[in-house]
Amino acid sequence: MSSSTPPFQLTREAALADAIRAFVESSDPEAKLISAEEHRGSIRSLLASHPTGEDVWLFAYGSLMWNPMIRSVEKRPVLLRGYHRRFCLWTNIGRGTTEYPGLTLALEPGGACHGIAYRIARGEAPHELELVWRREMLTGAYKARWVSLAMAGGPRRAIAFVVNRHHARYAGRLSEEQVATILAEAKGPLGSCAAYLFNSVSHLEELGVNDRRLWRLRAAVAARIEAAGGVLGDIA
Repeated sequence: MSSSTPPFQLTREAALADAIRAFVESSDPEAKLISAEEHRGSIRSLLASHPTGEDVWLFAYGSLMWNPMIRSVEKRPVLLRGYHRRFCLWTNIGRGTTEYPGLTLALEPGGACHGIAYRIARGEAPHELELVWRREMLTGAYKARWVSLAMAGGPRRAIAFVVNRHHARYAGRLSEEQVATILAEAKGPLGSCAAYLFNSVSHLEELGVNDRRLWRLRAAVAARIEAAGGVLGDIA
């Protein structure tokens, strides 16, 4: 991958300063963002149904795998049954533009999905989750849900971000050819969609996971980039 740095980065410091909200507001003044109070209320509601004193697990299946941005006490490879990851959310700010929006991953019902689970200390969960909400839940394109993860030592309850099919950013079921073309070309202040895809695949490879759909997309995107005269090592 290229050593070039995208203009904006999703860091813990950016989340602590609520700079991600400021970035979205300046990039898209018409965007309707969920307030900080609503975020905290959402988190309180979720944690109210969690056993008192137990640590909280968070499921990562996309960029949270390589950039969790939170403090955790443990991480494990896990399997989520009942959902699969798919490039089904438009992004016109992060890894795309208004003129040429990109796509990011979300969970859709059906199938199964390998990923990483982070265990957050119960006492730190409200604060750490608020940082994740500031990153993932600004526009309401995801719904936070409790799910059951299969992992070593038995199933664990965890929070996962599932696509909101009623949101304007929901792209529906695009063909793999359409998705590959978009991922090969779209880029924005956070970097390119190709880098997002390649990072997702490489971290799944580290887990020994073969997501056939993502592997096909990686090959198709790489072929498109090379056919256009691009260099895969320069993708960022």
